[in-house]
Amino acid sequence: MPMPKNTYFQMLFENRHVADRKFAIESAEGSDDAEIFLYDAIVSDKDEAEWWGGVDPETFVNAVRGIEAKNIHLRINSPGGSVFAARTMEQALREHKATVTVHIDGLAASAASFLAMAGDEIIIGEGAMMMIHKAWTVSWGNADDLLAEAALLEKLDGTLAKTYAKRAGGDEKTFSDYMRNETWFTADEAVAAGIADTVYDAEPAPKKEGSTNNAIRPNWNCNAFLNAVNRPDTQEYVSDEHRDRQMQRLNVLTRCALAVN
Repeated sequence: MPMPKNTYFQMLFENRHVADRKFAIESAEGSDDAEIFLYDAIVSDKDEAEWWGGVDPETFVNAVRGIEAKNIHLRINSPGGSVFAARTMEQALREHKATVTVHIDGLAASAASFLAMAGDEIIIGEGAMMMIHKAWTVSWGNADDLLAEAALLEKLDGTLAKTYAKRAGGDEKTFSDYMRNETWFTADEAVAAGIADTVYDAEPAPKKEGSTNNAIRPNWNCNAFLNAVNRPDTQEYVSDEHRDRQMQRLNVLTRCALAVN
């Protein structure tokens, strides 16, 4: 999801040299199944992808449109990234004629979490996690400019909460609260919340014909996000005072980063 530029690029920078990043589409000849490995960050365009690594929407959409299989298995291990890029990817999956099964193999954080909502079925690994949070941006200008930017962010948050709630069959207020508190869901918690359907069996299931799921999953650095891991069964909603203190610390870090740059 959108974050202040320094935080967004902090996330990309901290993960630039993560090993075993992967974006690929694999399908055995004659198989009705195709696997998309999204083991990378989601970036706004090809320029960002070239510099930081990551998957841009144009590359993703063109790859999806080239799939002729009846079943698409989207395998996700991603720290997220650009909300509008992920929305573009999501739409490509929704428009495809194939049945889409999403597999959360490691992490589906931020923008990657609502990309997962495009699946007809969402399966999450026992040790995997999902994270949702409110949209972030950076802005400057007069009071009118800042109020307009805040209104836009509220609209964006509303669309995201609606996407989660529609998939979960729940209410938008619940997911707005989850987003406000940057909530991290374990596999069981994601199923309980309705943003995943099932947890992988403890014993590995036999590979389906044509499956090539032998990728090593990268481990992502998530220090760019505001909170430590908040879980829905233990977290207390963040007070305005606590949120203000967090924002003050973030503003200090922002000024320091701008001074360095």
